[in-house]
Amino acid sequence: MQVKNLNHINIQTRDMAGTIRFYQDLLGLEPRVAAERDPALRQWLYTPSGQAVIHLNLWGTDNTIPRDVQPGQPTGAIHHVAFECEGFDETVEKLKSRGLEYGYNEISSIPLRQLFVVDPNNVLLELNFRQ
Repeated sequence: MQVKNLNHINIQTRDMAGTIRFYQDLLGLEPRVAAERDPALRQWLYTPSGQAVIHLNLWGTDNTIPRDVQPGQPTGAIHHVAFECEGFDETVEKLKSRGLEYGYNEISSIPLRQLFVVDPNNVLLELNFRQ
């Protein structure tokens, strides 16, 4: 077997509408109904190119593989989730206009600029902008 890429992350949320709004407003992800699921319980968030990179499940609903998670708590051994992004200045303005706290890091040898922000479920996002 050979891994080709990261397909998606799954987030358990108590606030489906707020989580969708966060990812839609900040990252431009488009919510769609998950395949064969009740839209009140499941939503998938798509990139403009059409990949569902985030699966959202309403907390307390059944999952394919049961696992005890608590929205808002640290995410187990996962420290953060990273996205390759475009539009650094626009993203900084969005973060500021929404009053969101964020971190910044620059790795000049690559060159790479990074923004770090926490979603409504306490998931740390790393937003990577290559120059």
